[in-house]
Amino acid sequence: MNSVDLHRQQVRSDHRTRDIVNQAIAALPEVGLRRAAEFLFAMGVPHPIAMRTLVYPAQRRPSP
Repeated sequence: MNSVDLHRQQVRSDHRTRDIVNQAIAALPEVGLRRAAEFLFAMGVPHPIAMRTLVYPAQRRPSP
């Protein structure tokens, strides 16, 4: 795999992670923090990202 393939793979992963995190954030009021966190962990979102996005909303990256 060359550097271009690695870059493409990373970009896809970032969009996938973004979409998964957005789903968890949208579901937070309905399912609660614990279930949202369980969803993120089950979907392979790294622990620091999951905790930052759910517990510290002020540290979330702005949506484009």
